[in-house]
Amino acid sequence: MNPLPDLRFRARRRAGLRISLLATLLAGFGLELAAASITPVRLRCESLDNPLGIDAPQPRLSWQLEVAESGPSERRGVRQSAYRIRAASTAVRLAHEDPDLWDSGWVTSAQSIHIPYAGRALALRERCFWQVRIMDETGERSAWSAPAQWTMGWIEPVGWPARWITSMATNRLPLFRTSFQVTKPVARAELAICGLGFHETHFNGEPLDDAVLEPGWTNYRKTCLYRVHDLTDRLTPGENVLGVMLGNGMYNVTGGRYVKFTGSFGPPKLTASLDIEYTDGSTDRVSTDARWQTAPGPITFSCIFGGEDYDARREIPGWDRPGFDTGNWSPVVECDGPGGRLSTRSSTPIKVQETFTPVAITEPKPGIWIYDLGQNFSGWPRIEVIGPSGSTVKLVTGELLDENGLVSQRSSGSPVWFAYTLKGDGTETWEPRFSYTGFRYVQVEGAAPAAEGRADSALPRVSRLEGRFLYPDAEVVGAFACSNPDVNRVHALILSAIKSNFKSVLTDCPHREKLGWLECSHLLAGCFMYNFDCARFYAKIANDMAEAQLENGLVPDIAPEYVEFQGGFRDSPEWGSACVIAPWRAWRMYGDRRVLESQYETMQRYVDYLGSRATDHIVSHGLGDWYDIGPRGPGPSQLTSLGLTATGVYYQDLEILRRVAQLLGREDEARDHAASAAPVRDAFNRTFFHAETQRYDRDSQTANATPLVLGLTPPDSRDAVRDNLVRNIRNAGNRVTAGDVGFYYVVQALLEGGRSDVLYDMLCQTNGPGYLMQLDHGATSLTEAWDTNPASSQNHCMLGHIEEWFYSGLLGIRPAAPGFSEIVIKPEIVGDLTWARGHYDSPHGLIESRWTRNGDRVTFNIRIPPNTTATVHVPARPETAVTESGRPAEAGPAIRLLRREPAAAVYSLGSGRYRFESSLPKS
Repeated sequence: MNPLPDLRFRARRRAGLRISLLATLLAGFGLELAAASITPVRLRCESLDNPLGIDAPQPRLSWQLEVAESGPSERRGVRQSAYRIRAASTAVRLAHEDPDLWDSGWVTSAQSIHIPYAGRALALRERCFWQVRIMDETGERSAWSAPAQWTMGWIEPVGWPARWITSMATNRLPLFRTSFQVTKPVARAELAICGLGFHETHFNGEPLDDAVLEPGWTNYRKTCLYRVHDLTDRLTPGENVLGVMLGNGMYNVTGGRYVKFTGSFGPPKLTASLDIEYTDGSTDRVSTDARWQTAPGPITFSCIFGGEDYDARREIPGWDRPGFDTGNWSPVVECDGPGGRLSTRSSTPIKVQETFTPVAITEPKPGIWIYDLGQNFSGWPRIEVIGPSGSTVKLVTGELLDENGLVSQRSSGSPVWFAYTLKGDGTETWEPRFSYTGFRYVQVEGAAPAAEGRADSALPRVSRLEGRFLYPDAEVVGAFACSNPDVNRVHALILSAIKSNFKSVLTDCPHREKLGWLECSHLLAGCFMYNFDCARFYAKIANDMAEAQLENGLVPDIAPEYVEFQGGFRDSPEWGSACVIAPWRAWRMYGDRRVLESQYETMQRYVDYLGSRATDHIVSHGLGDWYDIGPRGPGPSQLTSLGLTATGVYYQDLEILRRVAQLLGREDEARDHAASAAPVRDAFNRTFFHAETQRYDRDSQTANATPLVLGLTPPDSRDAVRDNLVRNIRNAGNRVTAGDVGFYYVVQALLEGGRSDVLYDMLCQTNGPGYLMQLDHGATSLTEAWDTNPASSQNHCMLGHIEEWFYSGLLGIRPAAPGFSEIVIKPEIVGDLTWARGHYDSPHGLIESRWTRNGDRVTFNIRIPPNTTATVHVPARPETAVTESGRPAEAGPAIRLLRREPAAAVYSLGSGRYRFESSLPKS
């Protein structure tokens, strides 16, 4: 079986469905959809599909191009030469070619991503239907695309129309409800809601959707996220009921069990507005105010860190349905919000994405049962149970077992548990709502598996227990597999940690802290972005960092910053520099200038702050190469001076800031940043470079790799420093000694230096700490420490840097221009690998890379999306011919030979599919 998920044709199927729907719509008006060899597909607004509540005054529009296949292959070299966008207030107007909002006319441009809407100003809740057609490089015009749409949210100075409300109840989480009458046909209804810390929204007795942990967590004093729902088809004649459950989340961490910190923005509270438009043109608004009612719900305890308790005897049947008697309910209390501006939710919702069932059930102690779910992940348990009213099932979660076979919480924080008290009404199903954790094992107390035929009828029976894996419903944009099963297992190991820590912030771990430690956001950017569509996610991270910045320019190590740590744990340059590096990496992957425009001031203030902390241009505070492998236990850097990584990222910040200033047209500032960078480079080499040995600092892996990647190494010393890096690695038996910060630079230095063979040996070594050691020790998610130290977290993504290399190295897919409008494909054929295959669905479309070798012969299949070009390095001997689709490569359409290198033939390619064959260089 091919281990690579076959997602390659998803975009084509989606486009075909849209075209079919458009054809049906046009047929209703007596029109016909014209045939064309190229079609705009996957229309998006602000990097989202048909979004609701966009709060950008000029939303940016994007599309991809699809080329119809002709015969055995698709047309090559397709480029967009012009586009035309039209937008209308209704689908009917758009279908009748009446774009009352905007008609761009033909615009001569190849741009197909992030094009600002430039039509009539749009009002609150206004809906915009839009479509696009393009002209290709030959002058052929496409048909109009299938229509897409978005609706507008709140944009200043329009005020939020609803009050904040809360409940005076303190012991149980509150329920809220209101009812209203619908007496005439509804044309449209939209609900905007923000419930803090978390909310679950019900309408007429049913949850509105399957999103959980809504909305994302933020610095609530600066930003509160709201969600927009389209309720048009859910309103019914007569009474309708809107109900909301609230949870504490990061908004209200009060303790009671394990907590990383305690702190509160106040009691849970809610604001919401339902706007209804009737077919007769009249409108109505149902918003939170003093007329709403509240009652304590069945959740008796909930802590984002410590777990959740639910007493089913306290359920209120029908509370969210019409006809319910609210005689025992209390009026709500109108209150002030936490102070943050209300903003539309900026990333995709978190959902239950995977479900795990037990691989083993044991009873290590009488009456205590251990369910092994076979996978360490982040989420919560779900049970089906039957038993007497008032009995309680306690679920203790953990990543490891102790020496007695019981759940250990040594690595994840203690005490943490979830508890369900039965109502005694047949089979009952329950899962938490507002608290999650990281775990593999569930210790069940107070109940037994249903299969155990004991006579004790008072003991509840668990008929089913599952683990529910939560992470955002972000589009999967990448896939990778190769011929080495161990490499595929490492890929799965890292991907599990990525998904486990992918929430509304990029967490360090899903249990003990759940905090947005910032170094991962830039060091692991490629690992996240090659696998998932993270454009909106990284925009939120950037905003969180800007809001966390202090008056003196410091960006703390975590954002949002709910708790102030001391020393390097609040002020480490490798962490704070995420405010500069992460937006830059997002720009490179997605081509979105706005993230740079909006964050430029934050970047500049932070770089100025680092400059204020420097002594003779050297910055030497912080944590350094966290969790490197040295003589002591894991923690701050042991093998590399703090100043090397701190000053290195300071220089990296200055160089990025220079480039951003140039990009934004701030030429004077760009020259200033260049002038500031030069003495930092000189001081770095004076302080850390030993010219006589061509080594940096104490000759660690991190010390030699970091300046190579950052351009600090003198040009005539680069080869020697790289050789010393390789020597260090070989002398260590190919074992990694670099830590959280340094290993990223090791990966990049070896890739850029043409030594992926060394990186592959590091990946596959089994004689010490590393990825395979983690697998051999039974890890199912990447661990915090290279050696799986049981005192450290067993689910951290921070050492997953090799994941980016799977895509950029083994597959060779890299951006040559922002957003992959220009592409480099340069595969690394190393070690004992006989094949590698995968793809990345870039903003411009699907990029595929697939190679197979048999002896010294290699077959290399690639796909380049329309409206892009690629520089492709085909591994080849200098003296041998390269063929493409059975003919000399230089004779193929849309192919131009750029040069022959010692180990490759380098071609410029237009879009299309290609099949190269060549002979590998002799090693």
